[in-house]
Amino acid sequence: ELTMTATPPVETVETYFTHLAQGNVEQAMAVLDPDVAWHQPGDNRFSGVHRGPDAIRALIGGMMEATGGTFAVAPTGPLMANEDVVAAPVRFTGHRDGRELDQPGVDLLTVRDGRIVEVRLFSSDGPAEDQFWGKA
Repeated sequence: ELTMTATPPVETVETYFTHLAQGNVEQAMAVLDPDVAWHQPGDNRFSGVHRGPDAIRALIGGMMEATGGTFAVAPTGPLMANEDVVAAPVRFTGHRDGRELDQPGVDLLTVRDGRIVEVRLFSSDGPAEDQFWGKA
């Protein structure tokens, strides 16, 4: 009897980041579980828990719109896995109204059955990120 081996969590997260880096938002969203919970940090217009790929698509779209398409997130080091949780050191950047966002952070992604079920983002300078995005 053949058993399918599940995709290792690191591979799932690598696929997600590769699609994002290439601007393939739809393919990146396809790696998310239908019930994914995305925890956006801080106290700004994008903060809070966003549930489901549609909400996350809207969140990323809003960030792209606010930055004139300059917002980007890229891994800066190896992905690190502990069971079904993957930590990704990242750098996120963008330009908006003459202001610049450029800081390191950590994305913590929980993977089950080859799908990302939870995303927790950590910013190294929350107040600066809040100021960049603003309240509205």
